[in-house]
Amino acid sequence: MIKAAIIGIVGVLIAIQFKGGKSEYGMYIAAAVCVIITILGLTRFEIILDTINRIQGYLSINKTYFNILFRIIGITYISEFASSLCKDAGHAAIAGQIELVGKLSILTVSMPILLALLDTINEFLA
Repeated sequence: MIKAAIIGIVGVLIAIQFKGGKSEYGMYIAAAVCVIITILGLTRFEIILDTINRIQGYLSINKTYFNILFRIIGITYISEFASSLCKDAGHAAIAGQIELVGKLSILTVSMPILLALLDTINEFLA
């Protein structure tokens, strides 16, 4: 976390230097810093995968549900990342549309879980 914070602060300080003259360079620097910090975060993802695989070994849960969970996490991070970049560039309307499509994508991906839940409830009621 300290690395990400330092990279972020240094990136912001460098981007501020370009704000007066060549503001587009500041945007490029900010985008590059965001990508670097995202890559740092993704290195932690392997630990999360190992932990979830261990949990899956203890429980008899269908592997499809974990795959859906990973898709939802991926959609969330991608839409948040893209939306934040658009907001920083001054395009709030595009950012809002990205967030909307991200939410609809999550809803679409999660439909099998909803159907399984409804099937389970139906079995208990029958």
